[in-house]
Amino acid sequence: MAEPLKSIYTKAFLRDFSTLIQSVYPSFEADAFMSGVLGDGWEQLELKARIRRISTTLGHGLPRSFGEALEILYRVDERCVGFPYLFFPDFVEIHGSAEDDFETALDALERFTAKSSSEFAIRPFLLRHPERTMARMRRWALSENEHVRRLASEGSRPRLPWGQSLPMFKADPAPVLDLLEALRSDPSLYVRKSVANNLNDISKDHPEAVKRTALRWYGTDPLADWIVRRGCRGLLRAADPDVLTLFGYASPGADGAEPLLEDAALRAWPRAVPIGGEARLDFEVSARPGVQVRLRLEYAIDFVKASGRVSRKLFLLADRMLEGGERLTGSRRHRFAQLTTRRHYPGVHRIALLVNGAEYAEDALLIEEPETGGNADGSEDARASLY
Repeated sequence: MAEPLKSIYTKAFLRDFSTLIQSVYPSFEADAFMSGVLGDGWEQLELKARIRRISTTLGHGLPRSFGEALEILYRVDERCVGFPYLFFPDFVEIHGSAEDDFETALDALERFTAKSSSEFAIRPFLLRHPERTMARMRRWALSENEHVRRLASEGSRPRLPWGQSLPMFKADPAPVLDLLEALRSDPSLYVRKSVANNLNDISKDHPEAVKRTALRWYGTDPLADWIVRRGCRGLLRAADPDVLTLFGYASPGADGAEPLLEDAALRAWPRAVPIGGEARLDFEVSARPGVQVRLRLEYAIDFVKASGRVSRKLFLLADRMLEGGERLTGSRRHRFAQLTTRRHYPGVHRIALLVNGAEYAEDALLIEEPETGGNADGSEDARASLY
């Protein structure tokens, strides 16, 4: 099993860092820093809490003046590059919050983001001073540095994972959409991914605003097209008819309309799978004769939760054009492994084959506890009901 991310902060790492600070600031008490960081409850702290413990303790050992403390960090930051040094921007977030330090703090976040990332640390500044901070972020969007441009997008995402949400942008995404205009054809894939994720965030609260943006951007530039396609992925999964049309997919149509396919089938086997095991899903679809259609094939699993309720998750199978009468077959293996993001529970799991968002076939399989099988818990009866 891989080590959790929080394990990057070893005693050796912290000792090397404290020695580096002491080399440029002899008054720094390395032993006090180490004991402060590794003290009460350190082993129980998760990643973000460990970052906060390091940046807080670091502040105790540097000059009380935020500007003077930054000057010391600036002497070593070229040697402090990568994910572990997220505590540099976090230092700015917690020690640079005074009104008089606003511009200095944003300068520091701009500098540090190229070495780790300031996407989390910028958010309290946006919450306190949205207009002032967004004015700076619009300048960042024009930077020659891709890391700074990405900060403009990633830092303004309304629903950034692991980050504070930005309720003002959930309510009104107009300032963010205006900011993203400068990044709509960014040459950096790193930036384009962020812009697309930002659009996807916004689509959860304001789908119409994102669709209007998508309609304006799509077809203007291949790079913008890439962003739009990825940014509309949530709307595409929801089979939004406008988005389906934008990307050239055939619409399933209203009630009573002719189906896209002549026939479709889905088969899951084996019929019972233990948690940690895998199932094979075989599918086939046939287009109606004489009709060429672009199809997005997905399978949906209604995962049984601990409460007995179900939660649906979609998985892409194929995305292609079918000629009239053409048959497409394939298979996919799905593993029911326990993940930090998804836990599995015993029960009958329904599986559906979706074509452009509409269900065309279904099957089901039984997920069992890994230790049990047979009829010790009545599973044979449940298994039989699947046929």
